[in-house]
Amino acid sequence: MTTNAELAERYRAVLPDYTKPFYEAPISIDRGEGSWVWDLEDNKYMDWFGGILTTMVGHAQPDVVAAVQAQAAKVMHTSSLYLSEPMIELAEEVAAVSGIPDARVFFTTSGSEANDMAILLATAYRKSNEILAMRNSYHGRSFTAQAITSHRSWSTTSVSGLSVNFVHGPYKLRSPFSELDDDAFTQACVNDLVQVLDMMTAGDVACLIAEPIQGVGGFATPPDGFFGAMHKVLSEQGILFVSDEVQTGWGRTGEHFWGYQAHGIVPDMLTFAKGVGNGITLAGIVARADVMNCLDGISFTTFGGNPLSTAAGLATLKYVQDADLQANAAARGAQLVERLGPIADSTPWIAELRGKGLMHAIETVHPGSNEPDPSMALKLLEATKERGLLIGKGGLYNNVLRLTPMLNITEDEMAHGLDQLVDAIESVA
Repeated sequence: MTTNAELAERYRAVLPDYTKPFYEAPISIDRGEGSWVWDLEDNKYMDWFGGILTTMVGHAQPDVVAAVQAQAAKVMHTSSLYLSEPMIELAEEVAAVSGIPDARVFFTTSGSEANDMAILLATAYRKSNEILAMRNSYHGRSFTAQAITSHRSWSTTSVSGLSVNFVHGPYKLRSPFSELDDDAFTQACVNDLVQVLDMMTAGDVACLIAEPIQGVGGFATPPDGFFGAMHKVLSEQGILFVSDEVQTGWGRTGEHFWGYQAHGIVPDMLTFAKGVGNGITLAGIVARADVMNCLDGISFTTFGGNPLSTAAGLATLKYVQDADLQANAAARGAQLVERLGPIADSTPWIAELRGKGLMHAIETVHPGSNEPDPSMALKLLEATKERGLLIGKGGLYNNVLRLTPMLNITEDEMAHGLDQLVDAIESVA
């Protein structure tokens, strides 16, 4: 039997140095069922990260497995140059739930590619290379997506043909406006947006792209209505708003199906990826027809929207809707906050517990200060693994633990995972 240690040695020998697995002693994921996974050595873990929010409705979910198996037995790939019923049907369903009027859907293989396409459309539609993005943002690893990422540890190049300016965003804990109440904080960020437009652009900005809750940035969560206030400024100048829903989409916040809906607006475009195929490669962009159709040249995608991926997407979407997993995300998120909230408040090295639904984070700091403490985050990551719970890590300073259970996690499973997490917090204190 191959061991975790043997596999880690092979990993390091053949993969790049900049791809680093979690944990001092990395583990494999050999198989999974629902909220649970097993490694090659048959150790069992509860999975609260889902391959970075990608296995959204549980491992080996029967409806999704059946849909993939049935489609694989017919044809797995054709490309968008041919008519594909699963692709067309999923596009119809996504357009219907997007909230965008007269919507068109373009499928890609990743969130990076979807965000790249959004920037391509915005710059072509507005005939401008000027882009606005948020500080502490992450939009992917493609060349274009890196240009609009404001996150030092995840930024690999500053070279770009875009002119990008970053405005103050949702990360209130480390904002110069952190002492303000929510309304005043929102207004201060809007004032900053106005000043950036007036002082730092040529006046023909293509779009603002923003995550409703910043993912890699540590689930920085703005006050409700934050982007609605910004949208008023943008719309006065015809600037498009792109909502990056790669991590917030399909009910994860509990309150809404999409993250943008907390802000009283409808975006001109939204991008989606991660959990929409429950582990199968699937992503895309939804845009108003006039924006989506603005390209003069021919464009297509080889793998985006292939029959296998869209069959998985259809089954995932149907399960999310039929099982009302958005409501479950709200209920289980409330259960998480009720249990963890008092512990976060009383633990001196936890700056805050933040997020919505099944998208929460703990930020670690040195006690008595706001100084990031990535070492404590690493200790907690290891401690949860030792107790059989897998969580994520992120944040600008690598000091944020990300908690993203499956959307269909049960009340008992949530209680079990919270017991493991609380015990881990107490052990490292």
